[in-house]
Amino acid sequence: MTKRKVLVALGGNAILSTDASAEAQQQALRDTAKYLLQFIKQGDQLIISHGNGPQVGNLLLQQAAGSTKTNPAMPIDTAVAMTQGSIGYWMEKAFGEELALAGIQKDVAAVITQVEVSGSDPAFENPSKPIGPFLSKTAVREAQKINPKYTYMEDAGRGYRRIVSSPKPINVKEYQVINTMVEAGIVPISVGGGGIPVVKHNNNWLGQEAVIDKDFASEKLAELVEADLLIILTAVDNIYINFNRPNQKKLESVSTSELKAYIEEGQFAKGSMLPKVQAAMAFVENRPNAKAVVTSLKNVENFLKYGDGTVILK
Repeated sequence: MTKRKVLVALGGNAILSTDASAEAQQQALRDTAKYLLQFIKQGDQLIISHGNGPQVGNLLLQQAAGSTKTNPAMPIDTAVAMTQGSIGYWMEKAFGEELALAGIQKDVAAVITQVEVSGSDPAFENPSKPIGPFLSKTAVREAQKINPKYTYMEDAGRGYRRIVSSPKPINVKEYQVINTMVEAGIVPISVGGGGIPVVKHNNNWLGQEAVIDKDFASEKLAELVEADLLIILTAVDNIYINFNRPNQKKLESVSTSELKAYIEEGQFAKGSMLPKVQAAMAFVENRPNAKAVVTSLKNVENFLKYGDGTVILK
């Protein structure tokens, strides 16, 4: 059987839910590694991407709270790199432990990944990407005392989060490195947190005060490395229409044209399911012989055995 090249996009909220300690996040990643190891066991060439919304938001709060003239807070692009490093380190450890327990000899390595965006992207004028923890109105007022430049918005009915610019990815600077690793049998951890947003200026790459959506960055990487399958993991086993209503319906196999109609109906929430649907659609439209899947981490085994989850085809 020909080996499939599979990119699995893992959300930052799957790593950090309520306990922001390093210990809790590392335990979450050990649990995650158990699920994703199933791809390696069946011979797939695995590429892992991950979000970092909660982590980078918490780091920026810590940076702002401890900032002084002699030790100033780091900018967002650097904070993204820092969380790529910390989450990548935890993932390397978690997968290393699980691979050893399974008797599999395979290297896992994190790549500090830069993702190119356009300096003229209109997103820079219209911040929309929520990052960091969910806060109450009172907590927002306290946070703004620390840094009055921060902007907050209500997100998914769960509280308020800081919002920053979220330009669209146009290239993954290290995609050839990642592809070389895959061909050598190494599992790369890449485009963490959507990648470090950079704009090319002459011969320089300039970091930007922004956060790239992890799903769009994962799609771009999957396209560039010519993946056979893009799996976007979320909190539910399937994409639903009329979600949380009496007439909700789960989607099992769906075309991009059907999804476009559902988007026009306003079926998918902007801050959660919509970017996942749009990323999955973009992937199969750019790679017509490939497919995308949206499902949950806990449903991975059922997907591998029975095809459960929402499969998106052109």
